[in-house]
Order: sequence, then C-alpha cells, then structure tokens
Amino acid sequence: MEVRGLGQLLAALAAALFVRAIAGPGPALLPPAEDTEGDETDAEAGEGGGGVPPVTIRWARITCALKNKRGEVARFLLSNVSGEAKPGRLLALMGPSGSGKTTLLNVLAGQLTASPSLHLSGFLYVNGRPISKTGYKIAFVRQEDLFFSQLTVRETLSLAAELQLTDTWAPERKERYVNDLLFRLGLVNCADSIVGDAKVRGISGGEKKRLSLACELIASPSVIFADEPTTGLDAFQAEKVMETLRQLAEDGHTVICSIHQPRGSVYGKFDDIVLLSEGEIVYMGPAKEEPLTYFASLGYQCPDHMNPAEFLADLISVDYGSAESVQSSQKRIENLIEAFSNKALATEGNGSIAKPEESEFSAKAVQKSSMKQRRGWWRQFRLLFKRAWMQAFRDGPTNKVRARMSAASAVIFGSVFWRMGKSQTSIQDRMGLLQVAAINTAMAALTKTLGVFPKERTIVDRERAKGSYALGPYLSSKLLAEIPIGAAFPLIFGSILYPMAKLHPTFSRFAKFCGIVTVESFAASAMGLTVGAMAPTTEAAMALGPSLMTVFIVFGGYYVNPDNTPVIFRWIPRISLIRWAFQGLCINEFKGLQFEQQHSYDIQTGEQALERFSLGGIRIADTLVAQGRILMFWYWSTYLLLKKNRPKYQPLLPPLEDDQNKQQVE
Repeated sequence: MEVRGLGQLLAALAAALFVRAIAGPGPALLPPAEDTEGDETDAEAGEGGGGVPPVTIRWARITCALKNKRGEVARFLLSNVSGEAKPGRLLALMGPSGSGKTTLLNVLAGQLTASPSLHLSGFLYVNGRPISKTGYKIAFVRQEDLFFSQLTVRETLSLAAELQLTDTWAPERKERYVNDLLFRLGLVNCADSIVGDAKVRGISGGEKKRLSLACELIASPSVIFADEPTTGLDAFQAEKVMETLRQLAEDGHTVICSIHQPRGSVYGKFDDIVLLSEGEIVYMGPAKEEPLTYFASLGYQCPDHMNPAEFLADLISVDYGSAESVQSSQKRIENLIEAFSNKALATEGNGSIAKPEESEFSAKAVQKSSMKQRRGWWRQFRLLFKRAWMQAFRDGPTNKVRARMSAASAVIFGSVFWRMGKSQTSIQDRMGLLQVAAINTAMAALTKTLGVFPKERTIVDRERAKGSYALGPYLSSKLLAEIPIGAAFPLIFGSILYPMAKLHPTFSRFAKFCGIVTVESFAASAMGLTVGAMAPTTEAAMALGPSLMTVFIVFGGYYVNPDNTPVIFRWIPRISLIRWAFQGLCINEFKGLQFEQQHSYDIQTGEQALERFSLGGIRIADTLVAQGRILMFWYWSTYLLLKKNRPKYQPLLPPLEDDQNKQQVE
C-alpha cells in the first residue's frame, strides 16, 4: 500500500510539473527553455515572450477640441483630462455614449485619426519620461475583428508569428510559442477551425476577440489597449474576454480598455476605473469599494444589491426624459466634476508639468519600438502568397456563386443569340453579343473585387502599421495568387457561350476569345483594386466602381463610334478596357467571315463590317497590349494610393502655457 501511495504521489508531482511547464512560471508569455542561445536581444526587448518591460503611462491636461468650418471650437471631446495606468492592473475607461472614453483611449494609444477639425493638446509620459524620448510596444484591439476568413485560427496566428518574430527563432520554437498562445487565450479547441465571416460560419465572436488579442500579443507588448472589447458579445463571452484581459494584466502588462456598461461580474475584474462624462473626469481611482464610498460621501448612495457599474452609469448620464430631468442631471454631473477636480487638486497640488517642448508627441513615438526589421522581400512574398492562395481557393461559397453566375449568363446570352447565321442581320447580332460579353466579364470581376478589397485593405493597413511586411510583396503575392481562380470564370463563360452562339468555329479563334476576356477580367479586377484603395468604405466603392465602368461602356466602341467622339472625350476610349476588349473580340470574330449578300450595298466580308465600325487596321495583339497597359496602370495606381493613404494620426501638441482653460483654447 505504501508503494502504491508513493506511486500516486510521484504521478501527481509529475502532472504538476507538466502543467507548470506548459503554463510557464514567469509573469509573461515565456518562450520555451530550448533554443535560446543567441536570443538574448529578444529576451531583453521582451519580443516574442521574454520579460515584458513594465510600463507606467501618465497623461496630463489632455484636451481634444472639435472645431467648426470657421476654426472656432464647436465642442470639447476631452477637457483637461489627467490620469495614470500602471503595470499589472486593468484600467477601465467608463462613461455613457459620447463621454470621450474611446477618444481618450485612441489618444493614449496614438491612434486618433488625424483631422483638420481637431485640436489635440496635453502631455503623455512613459515611466516618467516624455513620450518623444522613448518608445514602447503596444497592442491595440479594435471593436471590429477583421481577419482573412478562410484561414484557420492556428494558421492566422502562425502567419502573424512568422511575419513579426525575428529570424533568430527556430521554426520549432515559433510553433511552440504559437501553441502556448493558443493555450493561454483559450483557443485550443477552435485552433483548426476557419475564422469565417458573414458568408461562412466560423468561430464565435468571443473567440474572434481572443484571436485579436493573440495576434497583438505576438511581440509581447508592454501596453494593451482594447476598444469596447465586449461589444456584440453575449454575457458569457464578454466575461471570458474580460477574464483574458485580467490574466494579461496579472502577467505584467498594462491593460487599458474602454467599456460602456459592464455586468457586475465583469466590473469585479477591474483594478482601476476612469469615469468620464461629457469629456471630463468624474472619478478616477481604484474600482472596488472606493468609488461607492466616494460618491456616498457626496450624497449619492448605491442601493443594496445593485450592480455598481449600473449605479455609476446612471449617476454620470444625462437623463433626456424631460427638460427638467435634463437640467437636473446636467447640474448633478457638473457638481460631480467640480468635486473631483477639487479633490485632485487637494491631493496632488497644482505642480508644474514638463516643458512643452519636451513632450511633443506623435504616433510614431509609440510604435517605433514595435517596428522590427522586416523579413526579406522574398520571404515576405512567400508567406503572403501562401495566405492569399489559401484565401482565394478555400472561399468555396464565393467561387461557387461566381461559377454559377458565369455559366448562367453564358447560357442566357447563348440562348438569345442562338447559333447565329451569316445573314446581314447577324452582323448586328454579333456586335451586340460581343459587346455584352465584354461588359459582363468586366462587371463580374469588378464587383467581386469591390466587395472584398476594402475590408482586406483595413487588415493590411493594420499589419503594415506594425511593420509586418512591405506593400510590394503584398500586392505582388495577391495578384499572382488570384491568377488561376480569376482566369477560371472567363473560361467557363467562353466555353459555354462560344458554341451556343456559333461564333467563328475554329479552335484558335476560341482560344483568342477566351484570352481576350480573361485579360479584360484581370484589368477590371485591377480597376476594382484602385477604386477600393481610393474609397473609404465598401459601400462607397460599390457606388463608385460601376459608375466609372458605365463611362467606359458608353465609350466602348459600340454605342458611340470612335470617329464621332467629341474631341474633349477622345482620351476616354483609349483607357476604356471595355473598348479594347470589344475591339479585340470583333477582330477575332469578323476577320475571314463571309456574309450572305442580297443587294449590292450589303456587307460581304467581315473586314468590311470592321471598317463600317471604324475597327479596321488594328491587330488582336494591339488590343492585348493596350489592355496590358491599362492593367499595369491600375496596378500601379493601387500601389501609389495604398502607399499614400496610410492612416495618419493626430499629433499631441503641448498645451499653451498662457491658455490653460477651455476659453483660451477657443
């Protein structure tokens, strides 16, 4: 019995050591003990799981004003806000809608979108030093979780690790580190499930939020910002996400999140809170009993068995039920703001702040230590090509719909233009068929790209902001990966339409027909990339793209004869991909055809028909070269637009020494 008991004890000790080895003893995501030789630099920097450098963020006199067209201050989003966030503690920014909590979070993260109508001033310190003299690694988890939908959770995280971790890491070590992240963030059970999107069911909303955290934690950031991390989640998933943030804070990270009105169990996970109302601080400090005691001292007692978060939210919100309630609630909030301001002055005094010139701040200062040396061009290309390939070929629903639409449109057009003969009326029929074939091919490729690329651009902008890869490898890999799938649909269309309409019955002519519509499809897709890079949203892109294509259709060579085009519009047919595709298809179809002639003035040959439509004297090769030039023009335009339209963030300027209140800012 003693031997048996000793065996059980040894087994329990072995199990405990195994769990200890998986969980890791340190305060952060620690790398495996093996393969650490030569990685001292990574450990010192905290990259990929070394010790997370503790960061204390302090902000003072943060003011964000929204100006009108005349340059006058219309309203204050933030007004003279000061505070502190410490490592190992979870800080929640709370307040009603419009209170300024998201604005403050974006300011602290250096992610406030630049606008000429904004004026942002104040001081920001990291470990007691002005931000302009230091840099620190941050993770910013946004409300909207965007991923490549056809990749699995493990593939998404592994690719992020490949792009962000240095080359000194062995592949086995990266794999163990990814597995450790999956384990710590509760993603093991869904690791091999695709992320999914609105079309394909994938992982849940809470799992997507934790995956966002995992991707941001690859480089072991010191500070984690989370914007409304519980938005759109049910109560259970919201608590799981907040529990994850709580554990990260316990691991030594500085965690700051904005949250609207948490349930009681979620509120209990906060260490500190900042209550904001109408851009000003109502309370800042520990989150447990102190705020209730503080407000009770002011005459506002929290009822028994009431969620403290609900009590605080009601206390600092304006009641718009009636004119009297609006006035009384606004008066109450003003008194609370003044009371806390007096308390803060009594506690800290009105000490001097660092000199303005020492504290000028921009988003680059926050991110500079996160910008690692990029992988080589070819390695970036290889990794991104793999991702683009999986995304394109695994998107079964989209590919099936596109294949069915290509086949259906071919059958419809083939039925309308069924087995055209050689009569004089067939000349017009052939011209009409080739025109609608060119329009259908271009519009199908354009709308598909417009529906996908704007969202993908948002993901790419975020990854490029972290320095994961350059723009060149991304665009090149995307274009090459989509060639096979992009060519399949014009081939399906041409293979069905060509015999049904009984176009020029030779294989070489059929091959040229398919080649012309395929190149046109790529050119239309490239145009969609440019529109997607230019438009701010998917909806704007879907409105702009077809409108632009309509202009190209009008000047496509069928509705307006090129010789009759007004001089000021003569440049449009030269850049119209519809015109060059239509012209190539006509040359391919009409050359060598003989038509039935009943009158002396009837058209006898296909060459005569081409001359009648001002399409003579041009070769198919010329049309393909022109389409190639249009293709490269749109690709190059996309590159320049993406390079130029990178997100720009509002600089934090030092406050004016002689203007320290709202009236002077105005």
